[in-house]
Amino acid sequence: MTSFIPHTPEEREQMLKTIGVPSMEALFDGVSSALKTGFSVETLPAQGKTELELQQHLTHMAQQNSGAVMESFLGGGAYARFIPPAVNSIASRSEFYTAYTPYQPEISQGTLQMIYEFQTMISELTGMDVTNASVYDGATAMCEAAFMAVRATRRKIIYLSQTANPHYQRVLETYVQAMGELEIHLFDPNQAFASQAQDDPKKIAAILIQQPDYLGAVHDLTAYQRFCEDSGALFVVGVDPVTLAILEPPRTYGAHIVCGDIQQFGNSINYGGPYGGFLSTTEKLMRQLPGRVVGRSLDKEGQVAYTLTLQTREQHIRRAKATSNICTNQSLNVLKATVYMSLVGPQGLQQIASLSTQRAHLLAESLLSLPGVSMRFENPFLYEFALCLPIPAQTMIEQMALHHGILAGIDVGKYWPGESQTLLVAVTEMNSLESIHRYIDAFKKILHNKGISVLPTQLRRETAMVCTGTLGRTI
Repeated sequence: MTSFIPHTPEEREQMLKTIGVPSMEALFDGVSSALKTGFSVETLPAQGKTELELQQHLTHMAQQNSGAVMESFLGGGAYARFIPPAVNSIASRSEFYTAYTPYQPEISQGTLQMIYEFQTMISELTGMDVTNASVYDGATAMCEAAFMAVRATRRKIIYLSQTANPHYQRVLETYVQAMGELEIHLFDPNQAFASQAQDDPKKIAAILIQQPDYLGAVHDLTAYQRFCEDSGALFVVGVDPVTLAILEPPRTYGAHIVCGDIQQFGNSINYGGPYGGFLSTTEKLMRQLPGRVVGRSLDKEGQVAYTLTLQTREQHIRRAKATSNICTNQSLNVLKATVYMSLVGPQGLQQIASLSTQRAHLLAESLLSLPGVSMRFENPFLYEFALCLPIPAQTMIEQMALHHGILAGIDVGKYWPGESQTLLVAVTEMNSLESIHRYIDAFKKILHNKGISVLPTQLRRETAMVCTGTLGRTI
């Protein structure tokens, strides 16, 4: 079975007749001849080609369209990573993509085992006792983590790091509007937390912080752990799962709930999703998890059997007893994540994280040698970092895309007032050394064109400068 069936000449003629156009050529008469490349299907090689050769030929044809193929240094919660072909090959098998949900465990053992393996792998990464069968995305995972803390502590105040993903913050704000007395207070993770917590510690349900945060900064979380131990608040950590191949598991520094997104695990970047969120927690808080948890047991014949062990969603139990109104999980995305983790393994994931980090630091060091370019924070970073530029970040982004075919990063000023000259850059294993050098060269040319003197050879700095500024509140 092929994945594409072309229209027959008769079908095309009938469609053209229906819309009142005499021919395919006439259909495109409104397009300027200056925009037409002259390429057609007939320009494909007459002789057989390998799949890779054909892909390269079609890519060359696509590059006639401005911006069709661009080097991406975008991050901010969605990353371009290599997806082994086996991921989509396995996930495209009909027994997976036609299965909706495992209501009948006796005929859904494959789906249930897949989810169980996913839960196990994420639990190993986070160091937590149990992981749920996923929620919609990282944003809803953070929201559900906050509400878990509220239910468990019976408190109404949550402190959220202001450098958490701004999209997650907005989703949380939307959720909170319907939660009555629940309060969200933002804090600056680069200042002492004790001096910012104005409420009675015994009234605080949780502290939520991302590690690394949206701007790529890695924080020392010791003070938050200590505060939660002393006050009885829950410590909620949002993680980038790829970084857990390098950083310590959140359980080792006292996290009670861990949340995140699995987009980087075998899921392609699309126009807004779909993604998949996960929640991991301790055995004590297990019954507060939203959605479902798959467990492994033995049937009456002693054979391994998988089933829905916990079903705290309102579709299965009384609404008053449900932990959340989330009624499904992202099974196809979970499947891809499970296949991806199985293929790359612990060592492969560590290599991916390490390679991305090494290349990001190479790029950062080179850019920091340029006049007026500095780090936004002093914090360590892995493969994502925020730079202060001598020109507006949006100007750099537009010029890089228009003249050099590079997606340079994210304009942080879109989310925080006063940060219009802060550029968020991410590097993954998809960015080759050659593409990094192209980025540096393009960066220099744009600065030079803006009247900023760039020497042919810039001296490397002993230490990275840090620019000043205050991130504005988003909630």
